Amino acid sequence: MSHSYVAYIDESGDDGFKRFRQPGDRGGSSKWLVISACVMRRAYSLDAVGWRDEITARMPERKSREVHFANLGHGQKLVAAQTLADKPLRALNVIAAKEPIPENVYTEKNQLYFYMTRYLIERISWLCREHRRHVKEGDGRVAITFSRRGGMSYDSFRDYLRTLKQQNTQIHWPVIDIDAVDALDHSKNAGLQLADIIASSFASGFEPDRYGNCERRYAETLKPVTYNRRGNYLSYGVKIVPNHEECNLDAQQTQMINLWK
Repeated sequence: MSHSYVAYIDESGDDGFKRFRQPGDRGGSSKWLVISACVMRRAYSLDAVGWRDEITARMPERKSREVHFANLGHGQKLVAAQTLADKPLRALNVIAAKEPIPENVYTEKNQLYFYMTRYLIERISWLCREHRRHVKEGDGRVAITFSRRGGMSYDSFRDYLRTLKQQNTQIHWPVIDIDAVDALDHSKNAGLQLADIIASSFASGFEPDRYGNCERRYAETLKPVTYNRRGNYLSYGVKIVPNHEECNLDAQQTQMINLWK
């Protein structure tokens, strides 16, 4: 029997800790790492192409069907978020504030990425478990596809999940098909381009641009499709590590947090 759900995962930012980028800089590591999932019923996976094309249709000046959030202007970014905000999908985000993390905690390659993705897999599993009573098709499991990132071994990530499965975690394992975890190029999959819109929208609310400004409107626009339980977003669709009270947030970032309280 086929999967009931699909989850597309992409990130915004990096997992580096050397020389955090400051306003006015073009180089350096991001201060935040956002990893996001766009989750939908498998029956809608082909519709994701149409949703992506709906976005580009509103930008007739663009010559490519591919959507890459970083290459859009402000108005185009709002249009992208607005288009997703009424679609039958859910946005889930795990957000790492890197500056408060002590030195020498994440020293191995992809260590922070793996650690944060664990939280994302947890929340994907909870969402799929909750909605199973409404989704009759498929076997209840989710097929997870990552946007391929350089230097990442997906065999190693599948092994990491198998190790976690032997431990006491909060992941609802019956819905997670470890063998189906895969990676594709961003350009080749519309679902991954939707996940890019989500990840970059939330990152924009935390990561200052070159002028020192954060833009929370993209994420705010996505609030109708952001995973929550009875209005609790910060434990579900907007998971921040460490707790936001330990992140030395400025006024703009605090306003971003207040959207989800």
